[in-house]
Amino acid sequence: MRRQTQEAAFITTDDRQSAKPNAAVQQVLDLLDEVKPCGLGWSALCPSHADKNASLSVGVGDDGRVLLHCHAGCETKAILAEMGLAWRDLFPTRTQPHREGGERHAKSPATAQQGAESTGCTLREYSQTKRLKRSFLRKLGIRECSYLGQPALRMPYYDEDGQEMAVRFRLALSKTPEGDNRFRWRKGDRACLYGLWRLSKARRARRLVLVEGESDCHTLWSHGIPAVGIPGANSWNERWTKYFGGIHTIFVVVEPDRGGEAVLQSLATSSIRDRVRIISLKDAKDPSELHVADPKRFLKRWRNAVKRSVSFEEHERLRASSESKAAWKECARLATRPDILQEVTAELKSFRVVGENRLVKLVYLAVTGRLLNRPPCLVVKGASSAGKSFITAHTLRLFPSEAFFVLTAMSERALAYSSEPLRHRTLVLYEAAGLQGEVGDYLLRSLLSEGQVRYLTVEKGKNGFAPRLIEREGPTGLLMTTTKLHLHPENETRLLSVSVNDNPDQTRRVLLAHAEDREAVVDFAPWHALQRWLERAEHRVAIPYARTLAKLVPPAAVRMRRDFPHLLSFISAHAVLHQATRNRDGAGRIVATLQDYRAVKSLLNDILSEGHEATVAPSIRETVEAVKNLCERSPAGVQLNHVAARLNLDKSTISRRVRAAIELGFLINQQEQHGRPMCITTGNPMPRDARVLPSSACLASVAAGRSRSEARVTREDHGVGRAILR
Repeated sequence: MRRQTQEAAFITTDDRQSAKPNAAVQQVLDLLDEVKPCGLGWSALCPSHADKNASLSVGVGDDGRVLLHCHAGCETKAILAEMGLAWRDLFPTRTQPHREGGERHAKSPATAQQGAESTGCTLREYSQTKRLKRSFLRKLGIRECSYLGQPALRMPYYDEDGQEMAVRFRLALSKTPEGDNRFRWRKGDRACLYGLWRLSKARRARRLVLVEGESDCHTLWSHGIPAVGIPGANSWNERWTKYFGGIHTIFVVVEPDRGGEAVLQSLATSSIRDRVRIISLKDAKDPSELHVADPKRFLKRWRNAVKRSVSFEEHERLRASSESKAAWKECARLATRPDILQEVTAELKSFRVVGENRLVKLVYLAVTGRLLNRPPCLVVKGASSAGKSFITAHTLRLFPSEAFFVLTAMSERALAYSSEPLRHRTLVLYEAAGLQGEVGDYLLRSLLSEGQVRYLTVEKGKNGFAPRLIEREGPTGLLMTTTKLHLHPENETRLLSVSVNDNPDQTRRVLLAHAEDREAVVDFAPWHALQRWLERAEHRVAIPYARTLAKLVPPAAVRMRRDFPHLLSFISAHAVLHQATRNRDGAGRIVATLQDYRAVKSLLNDILSEGHEATVAPSIRETVEAVKNLCERSPAGVQLNHVAARLNLDKSTISRRVRAAIELGFLINQQEQHGRPMCITTGNPMPRDARVLPSSACLASVAAGRSRSEARVTREDHGVGRAILR
């Protein structure tokens, strides 16, 4: 559907040949190399990677907007950054692009709007504003030029040998209300570090200052301080770390804005992290502003800032502590509740989520468990329109967006090539059918079982084909919905399955909830604050009764080898969620209580018992009993519509139940001819209801040191009593 929409949005070949591209399209085409008409648009070399095959497609939408798609997988955001454009530049205006001087440029819509307000940027104005000598700036190769009919500064980027490798133009001294339109790259140039030709001095000093932009470099260089500039806070490229060899300490000035946050996020996973020291300026946002305030006192104030610098680890610890205190202040009342899961179900009733308390609690616990080293994984199964995605989506609203990553579908190698962080996040996949191919299944299993993906591929580079190892770091939780009865058998055992309630009473509850005429007013701030506080709190959990529980659980089913760790993960997640009311052991770990086990047992006992065929789901038992009663009158077998009429359910729901019962062997389809209606009869007898998990009372008794024969057995232990007392 998406492909059809995009193709419909492109102009036809005849239209393209008879009409000139609009301003927005023309400016993009002017900034690209090897542009050629192709099908319904144009093809060109993608500026975001070392493209030799014209991987970029350019088209025009119905509203005139520019459509970009890199067939090598580059994101549009990265492509725009390499061209020096913003999202708004993809939309048309009445202003037509034109070129000035010897450089080739295209006028963007934002620049056109700015033209009436801005008079450009001259070397004199820049010198006066930054309080730097023009002679010094000229020595750096900075020159005035004409850009779109206005004065601009041409700032050359030299490599380590002093050869010009790129040029960036400064069009204005300050941002405009419409956005930041101060800079443009020369056509064909890529973002790179500024100041590489001055790195020899940094290597001699064994220290370097990493700043954002050229002006901070100019300021620091004027005071004899080695520095290198990142062209933009969001433009960090890990390949640039190769230039920092021989440099012992890298000071990074973090500006107090979103750009500073972006720099910190980039450094968090960078190989230079251990060499970084963070500088936070008290009275200015960056070195340039500190210098402009008082050039004579700059060095003294700068040296004091350097003395106050902290390692990256210490900076993150201090920041986490500050953010944790702020989050706790907002969520303390919620975090100290004795049963937070009960608060979750009460909150979601405002969104007409009713009758599925167990499912809601399991989804909330599973996503909270992303913080563990072994996150729990859950698959929600049910017929179409049963409410799987509805319940999941509304439960996720109680989490901040960074807690999970939602997809409706993905290609089979998306997990390997995506740059989206997955560490301690929950991957949410609506509809398991969206997971394509055997490779996709394998990568998902690797991520869940090994906690990471190590994918070796081969890529074509300048010197031909070469191997490349792609590593995706976990651990990662998984939350999936599906209409299927079973997933890939290897994936099925790595997930806990919970089914949506499909009985008529639940349908009635949903209808009544939707009939209520009231607006949902929910304050998500405390819920988001709770999760952010938990992210910075303790995640290690000690389960003192884990060994006893392992002895009490019947070992007959081999699958328990994988289900038991899931059980422990959910217990740990419940303890982490309620850690404000839990004790700590000598190592500082959260001590899980029997209350944590009791809460998780009430959610998982039926699921684990059904998975180990110790019991049968109520819906399946009800269906088999209905068939049994009908077969008393029709021994030869009954059809689906007969069972549906008896249980007052629709045929699709009954079909799903019957297929599940047939797979379990409780029903038999006597009709072997494909395409003919089922003829259903009873099969193997169903087992009595039994449970694989012991009661909390029995667990407490055995954990306290009593013998199994003396352990207290309650009604909760029905079916496992013999195993416990054996």
